[in-house]
Amino acid sequence: MKFAVIVFPGSNCDEDLYKAINLYTDEDVEYVNYKETSLEKFDAVLIPGGFSYGDYLRSGALAKFAPIMKAIKEFAKEKKPIVGICNGFQILTEAGLLPGSLIRNEKMQFVCDTVDLNVVNKDTKFTSKYAGKETIQLPVAHGEGNYYCDEETLNKLKKNKQIVFTYKENVNGSVDNIAGITNEDGNILGMMPHPERAMDALFGGVDGIHLFKSLINNR
Repeated sequence: MKFAVIVFPGSNCDEDLYKAINLYTDEDVEYVNYKETSLEKFDAVLIPGGFSYGDYLRSGALAKFAPIMKAIKEFAKEKKPIVGICNGFQILTEAGLLPGSLIRNEKMQFVCDTVDLNVVNKDTKFTSKYAGKETIQLPVAHGEGNYYCDEETLNKLKKNKQIVFTYKENVNGSVDNIAGITNEDGNILGMMPHPERAMDALFGGVDGIHLFKSLINNR
């Protein structure tokens, strides 16, 4: 399986994602610059956290116009797996590839911590290696991680089992404690917590590795 790690101006978790694949799996991984226009040789796309384009206007609002986004949308249409983490999640919502939006944290403060998450749906290609109804720990680091959607969209997310992760304690004000969702087809995951920062017990935990192993197992 060959992974693409998209690099935008201002990305700062791209190296973390690269090393998560390179050091902890047997799969191939390659950086892809935001100016590229093709993802033909890749099997999965990872969109990292950071501050793409300095978070001007809104987080992810400018990144959606980058040349690579056309290829990402084509990738999505082919139902190939895409994971957007933190700023990557924001980019996916801004681009219309996931419903809802990410707004300023409820207390208007940047949150940087390790948090408890509920694995709400393990029957996805991103979570099959987790136990059902499992509680895991992953780091968060964001100022605009407050997931918002209207009631109709929330009901649709629940009905289609698109809510994948929720916060055990709501750290940012997200509706229904939502920390991660998929699209209706189940091939796109957006999440605010950072699984790529929980790959080794030496650095505080290993709960993130199961997300990538799930994806590889469901290739």
